[in-house]
Amino acid sequence: MNKSVRLLASASVLAASAIAAAPAFAAGTTAGTSIQNTVTLDYKVGGVDQSQLTTSDTFTVDRKVTFTVSEVGTSSTTVSPGQVTAVTTFLVSNASNASLDVALAVSQPSGGTAAHGGTDNFNVTGPKTYVDTNTNGTYDAGTDVEITYLDQLAADDSKTVFVVVSVPLGRATGDVAGVRLTGTASEAATSGTLGSTIAQSTGANTSEMDTVFADTNASGNTARDGIHFAEDDYTVLAASITATKTSRVVSDPVNGTTDPKMIPGAVVEYCITVANAAGSAIASGITISDLLPGETTYDAAFGIKLNGTVTGGTCNPDGASGGSYASGTVSGSLADLPGGATRTLVFRVSVN
Repeated sequence: MNKSVRLLASASVLAASAIAAAPAFAAGTTAGTSIQNTVTLDYKVGGVDQSQLTTSDTFTVDRKVTFTVSEVGTSSTTVSPGQVTAVTTFLVSNASNASLDVALAVSQPSGGTAAHGGTDNFNVTGPKTYVDTNTNGTYDAGTDVEITYLDQLAADDSKTVFVVVSVPLGRATGDVAGVRLTGTASEAATSGTLGSTIAQSTGANTSEMDTVFADTNASGNTARDGIHFAEDDYTVLAASITATKTSRVVSDPVNGTTDPKMIPGAVVEYCITVANAAGSAIASGITISDLLPGETTYDAAFGIKLNGTVTGGTCNPDGASGGSYASGTVSGSLADLPGGATRTLVFRVSVN
């Protein structure tokens, strides 16, 4: 091997070593890396080797800023009216060749088609963002930490972010609330402090580390602005409860059970019917309290029948004994009521 080849090989090794010293990311060589290349020139004069010449070029790798905010899952989050911890999940992924701070903001569209269909017609309350501290993909109250930005999100790294909200009472089945999580690229200068918003370099390339925005316009975003968002929504599944109270005369002291009338001494059966519309959420914790009129006397022998049935609009006294009577008030609890189901509370009184 001659001298020229040996020196060129050494220079190539040095250059390769300089490049290999920088971390290898799918996003490319780390921003700010100095890449040097040295060329060696050998020549002769009159057949005599002359002094070797070398020359080098060094440039700085510029910063390519691109990250995405994406919804985790492909369907709306089903919620109940009054639910205080309703969660949607997003993934923030940094495809830049540098670490970023990512400022986070939650907003709510006003009307229009929601992310998963339907029309946005209400707002959730108290939206907060949490990072998936234990990386299990599930929101864990008391474990996952509330944040307003992702601190120093490394190149090729991703973090799961939860948007946690409350749902107002009074919402009906099919109501939809959309939410948008927006991330803004920020400098990752100091750990524990949100850096300033990154600005894209303008003009010709400089010898310093310039910045190029490379985010796209996918999913309604604006290309090359250092900002990215994704949307999700909450769809309400409520119970649709109706309660009906009816009475019928069972007997009277004159006619017995044949065409009885509501005269003093008559036995009257009260029925409270609770129905949940088909397709509704299960209603639970159903309790009934009925203060009796002073002109009636509670029939303790008949008692209270719970979770009975209805036939042809008339209550059947076929429920299980239960409930209580105290201070002139009949009380009882019904079993969980699925959509499309009906349950009853039946008791009797006599007319004073």
